[in-house]
Amino acid sequence: MKKESSNKLTRVIFIGVLIISLIMTSGCTSKSTSVEDGKGESPAESAGITTNTEELTESAKITVTDGFGRDVNIPEDVESVVCSGAGAMRYLVYLQAQDLVVGVDSLEKQEAEIEGRPYALANPQLKDYPLIGEARGKDDPEKIIEVNPQVVLKAGTTGQSSAANAAEADSLQEKTGISVISFPYGSLRNEEQKTEMYSSLRLMGEVVGKQERAEEVIAYIEATMEDLENRTADIPESERKTVYVGGVSIAGAHGIISTEPAYPPFLWVNANNVAAGMGTEHADIAKEALVDWDPEYIFIDIGTLQLGNEGAIGELKSDSSLTGLSAVKNGNVYGVIPYNFYTTNYESVLANAYFVGKVLYPDRFEDIDPEAKADEIYTFFLGKPVFSELNGQYNDTGFKQIPL
Repeated sequence: MKKESSNKLTRVIFIGVLIISLIMTSGCTSKSTSVEDGKGESPAESAGITTNTEELTESAKITVTDGFGRDVNIPEDVESVVCSGAGAMRYLVYLQAQDLVVGVDSLEKQEAEIEGRPYALANPQLKDYPLIGEARGKDDPEKIIEVNPQVVLKAGTTGQSSAANAAEADSLQEKTGISVISFPYGSLRNEEQKTEMYSSLRLMGEVVGKQERAEEVIAYIEATMEDLENRTADIPESERKTVYVGGVSIAGAHGIISTEPAYPPFLWVNANNVAAGMGTEHADIAKEALVDWDPEYIFIDIGTLQLGNEGAIGELKSDSSLTGLSAVKNGNVYGVIPYNFYTTNYESVLANAYFVGKVLYPDRFEDIDPEAKADEIYTFFLGKPVFSELNGQYNDTGFKQIPL
């Protein structure tokens, strides 16, 4: 009887030990290493490279829906990022979060004689970071893995569908095992694109813990547009100046026919853009159209100087079809700071609006010194007053009457 009891006790102890062993074993194996779906090893880990994936699995606190409808798990406190695509770094600088960067694309590292990105002038240290791939979102997954960010902030490709942008983000995330937050860049051309821009700033602010700063940036833009509008809203239609902006850069420098039909500074100061009928996106017009429109004022985006032979300015000086324009004959041709350089410089767009307003309606802007106002704007967005340095890149032709 005692022997039977002893055997029973032994079996109970054995079963208990077995259960404990199974519990401990299950707790130490099959750990998820995928950023989102938990299905085994990421490609990076399969190659024997350590990433933030395991750390993310342990510490993920929030799920964020990005600008293209993708649900992505990220750490609650993000401490390292890289920016991919045109304009992503600019937004990060606006949010005062550039110190989180651990790698940059090829355009951020290049040494250029002319630098048209105010954020880059304000942050020369960006050139010193490791390379993560080529410009315009042509990422190198292996290089991204090497710098090991917690999150990739990826600006979508302008003109590409949401589905295609989402697919690119999914592909990069799968190749690296690193969370990819993608978003549209947006614009200030119209309400729909402005909503995209603000949503992207808020999304990025949420990811890097700069929600309050994102709201400050949005409020500043709104207040600036409201100020510009209030100064000129009551100007009768018959007294509103006719204007044109030429030489606008897009994927490089362009000449006089390159324009913005919805150029925001013209919208905000209630000037009549003669190219407005061309739509809302960037357009190349026919020179004959410019001659027919014959605007009272022509503004030249000084980014055109990178074209050589003074770009659009040289055309106004030498092209016989343009020398008879009223603006040319009356000396009403002025330089404005580059609108685009690795997509749109919104701080420069706001600064340009005050200069345009001062030229067209000086009585409405008599309290404004355009250069001082530009530095106020640059300081808010970038932390430094870079107008003089930026304008010097273009022979100080910005915010000046251009002699022809």
